[in-house]
Amino acid sequence: MKKLSPPKNSTDKTLSPWRESLNTVIFGAETTAGKTFDIILIVSILFSVIAVMLDSVATIQKSYHTELFYAEWFFTLLFTVEYFLRIICVKKPLRYCTSFFGLVDLLSILPTYISLLLPGAQYLLVIRILRLLRIFRILKLTEYMGEASVLMDALNNSKRKILVFLYTVLAVAIVCGALMYAIEGNASGFTSIPRSVYWSIVTLTTVGYGDIAPQSPLGQIVASAIMILGYGIIAVPTGIYSLELVKSYHASTVRNDSCPSCGETGHDSDAEFCKFCGNTLEESVS
Repeated sequence: MKKLSPPKNSTDKTLSPWRESLNTVIFGAETTAGKTFDIILIVSILFSVIAVMLDSVATIQKSYHTELFYAEWFFTLLFTVEYFLRIICVKKPLRYCTSFFGLVDLLSILPTYISLLLPGAQYLLVIRILRLLRIFRILKLTEYMGEASVLMDALNNSKRKILVFLYTVLAVAIVCGALMYAIEGNASGFTSIPRSVYWSIVTLTTVGYGDIAPQSPLGQIVASAIMILGYGIIAVPTGIYSLELVKSYHASTVRNDSCPSCGETGHDSDAEFCKFCGNTLEESVS
């Protein structure tokens, strides 16, 4: 009888030892080197974002232009090296490049290089503030991984309820805006239904800019009702999310390591394969 051999997984290409070690440091968070790398990365991101913010202040930019210029290029080159190291140490570079963090990593370094080629593209440098999104890499750290998973699960489970609620609020705002347009008219500043809907949303959310205000007694009664309704509406999405958050605490724990192929994290504690690319995961160390 012919013995059947297990199917070969073309995605399970073995990394060379040095790439495997590099992958453990960059994408892992269970080793001392991995945690140290994440902490250095987070500090670098924070300082780079502070440099971008200070560069937008005219007086500081004028006084410390040279220092900020060199600081920007230092962080850009640092993040460029890190970006290419991440590409080198994964089995599926394209998968990483098209992932959320891969795109954020790329967008955080491109504006500086583009500004060299296109003199009129200086305004693109504001995109560098996207580096702040990279701070979410801290969620890979062991002590934060479970909490991050709970928050994301709760948000995912409650999104349909919240969307239905937002649709209802929008419908109420449109109806109230149209009603106020009919009651007040142009004399009180309600010159059109869209402008009246704007006032309705501002009033419903209890912001109250005061640029438009009803003048007639009936209009003021309707405005008072919308304000009272707004106080009740504010608590609804909070309650929906809180309920799902409590439910999510019963969810299973997640692994702290990342997939050696695509670099994605967030796998279940008993997972043997990556849920994003299907690659075999390494044995988890608890």
